[in-house]
Amino acid sequence: MNGPAPHQHAVELEEAFDFLNTRELESGALVDHLETPDDAFDWLATHDLVDRELLDRERARIQGDAESGARALARIRRVRDALRELTEAVVESRAAAPSAIAEVNRALRAREIIELEATSDGVRVGHRHVGDPIDDALARLADPIVHEISGGRTDRLRICADETCRWVFYDASPTGRRRWCNMQTCGNRAKAARHRARKKAEGAQQPAARN
Repeated sequence: MNGPAPHQHAVELEEAFDFLNTRELESGALVDHLETPDDAFDWLATHDLVDRELLDRERARIQGDAESGARALARIRRVRDALRELTEAVVESRAAAPSAIAEVNRALRAREIIELEATSDGVRVGHRHVGDPIDDALARLADPIVHEISGGRTDRLRICADETCRWVFYDASPTGRRRWCNMQTCGNRAKAARHRARKKAEGAQQPAARN
């Protein structure tokens, strides 16, 4: 029996979080990096989440149909935002929005089916998609987050403490007390802000100069 047919790689938790962070705060302003269907398809292609031939076929299908493109983009954004809501709910120890749970459940139902395929010299393990290739990519992006919530260390899931950032990340530090997505950027900004606040407070406590 031959090995499995070529397929996209398994999605890691960090990559799934990259997907969530395609909608982010930049200097306090919300920016969506998946602005168009092409943006979304390019992101999936860059991360090798959809077979290039299948993705090109899907691009061609929606190129002349703006409504189909808008629906595809809305579907990708809905799953992303639902996964973000679930992650934030876990981090904040609160109930997740039922609509987000329903959206992720819909995404998870779009699975590939493993099956045997005939070859010229025997058989191999192949697969077929239940939904379209975009559905499959979204299901695999949801997998590591759902796995982490169901059996991982949810106490290590984090939202950056910088209110102008709010990136989702996994705290792999030895102490498990990391607060910022990046110490060189958000961490340093927080330290600088604390320093300014301390100096301002010290200045306010200084007695007024006598004439």
